[in-house]
Amino acid sequence: MIRIVSIAALLCLLVLVLYLPSAHPPERFLAQIRSEHQAIEEIWGETPALRILDRALGLQGAAREATPIPPNAGASAASGVDGAMAREMASVNQRLFGNSYFRAIDALVLLAAFRLSAMLEWLPWMAAFLAAAVADGAISRVIKSKEFLHHDPERFALYASVSILLACAAVVALVLPVGVHPLVSPSVVVTLAVLWGRSVAHFHKR
Repeated sequence: MIRIVSIAALLCLLVLVLYLPSAHPPERFLAQIRSEHQAIEEIWGETPALRILDRALGLQGAAREATPIPPNAGASAASGVDGAMAREMASVNQRLFGNSYFRAIDALVLLAAFRLSAMLEWLPWMAAFLAAAVADGAISRVIKSKEFLHHDPERFALYASVSILLACAAVVALVLPVGVHPLVSPSVVVTLAVLWGRSVAHFHKR
């Protein structure tokens, strides 16, 4: 059951992420970034908001360097047959990767990086709660085993499946060009921590 839920959720996530750049122009993603940056600035102040934006730009730069898209710089530096081939390849790359769809993908990656960096801003506070929830589940499992009580595989599958669906929904929320309140990210992390703790508490060995 968990494997089926994981495969179905990942396939739906992939289809949605590839569909969004074709349905929304790059300006829509950039406008959403500006709107959420202003909201974060009103809640946390200017310094944390600028730190989140700087981290997002760094994440987008790292993602851009990891892509196999060849650069256009220096394409006309060569001469002769090599120069003609380089210019032709640069023209092909420009037509292929310079269209609206790929520019929307770039803007989508920037929006996801911005929201992820905002989530990382909460990580120092959320890490302690996450560790406490998982530790509570582990202790509950040990106590149940000492009392010779059976672990519930149905509840384990339920909590694990819900946590997978919630994690995929959180990834989708990173790229959707709709308004997301800054407090949604810590709420998702708290819910995932509780689900993980309950999954550990009902984990069973066959």
